[in-house]
Amino acid sequence: MDKRNTETEKYWQALKEVMDPEFPISVVDMGLIYHIEKVDEELHVTMTYTAVSCACMEWIEQDIRDRLLKEKGVRDVHIHVVWDPPWTVDRISPEGREKLKYWGVSST
Repeated sequence: MDKRNTETEKYWQALKEVMDPEFPISVVDMGLIYHIEKVDEELHVTMTYTAVSCACMEWIEQDIRDRLLKEKGVRDVHIHVVWDPPWTVDRISPEGREKLKYWGVSST
């Protein structure tokens, strides 16, 4: 579901600046972002959370919107939260695993 292409890669890179508020890694490295699509001047971000009861959902979504709206040619951001496929630790990037390891958090 992690579909990247040259058109959306810059948005994936931008979201590497949006940090998970509970862990010192980005929402991309945490594996929360599933897909980004640009339609005209609107971005559609498909994402998930580590748990349905995540207390930081609104905060994370606002951070994602705020960051993507800084990109040239982006007028609006729509976030679609999905639960299938569910998030697992397998979605954490190698970079994310290293950062979690540094902070003493297991990602296995």
